[in-house]
Amino acid sequence: MNIMPGLDATSSALQAEKMRLDIIGQNIANAQTTKGPNGEPYSRQIVSFESKLVEMGTKDGKPTLGYGVNVRQVVNDSTKGPLVYNPGHPDADEKGMVRLPNVNITHEMVDLISSSRAYEANLQVVRTAKQMATLALKMGGQ
Repeated sequence: MNIMPGLDATSSALQAEKMRLDIIGQNIANAQTTKGPNGEPYSRQIVSFESKLVEMGTKDGKPTLGYGVNVRQVVNDSTKGPLVYNPGHPDADEKGMVRLPNVNITHEMVDLISSSRAYEANLQVVRTAKQMATLALKMGGQ
């Protein structure tokens, strides 16, 4: 019997948001990378989620199901980054233009805040479930 139902769904959300935070960190770290292993500027990565069924516990001997979240895929943003004139840059073309990555730091920071708040909210669910389980065990022992 699962005395803390719902934690599987919360756990999946925490894992998904952690992956999103990692990808956002990579995007920010590579915001000025003009030449990657493929010879092209860094391409911003985007995380997409999907819902999944998770077992929440049992009722009358049958599993009860709920929804969790899963990382569906991480894809490269196909938009081109801006061209800037910088003839002294090692990656400049014959006209002195350099293609920058398509990473917008402002958008990444907004995504970072959104993801970190979702992570914090799910952590609070875990804390609350733990408190409720502890209180239930104390009440059962009296």
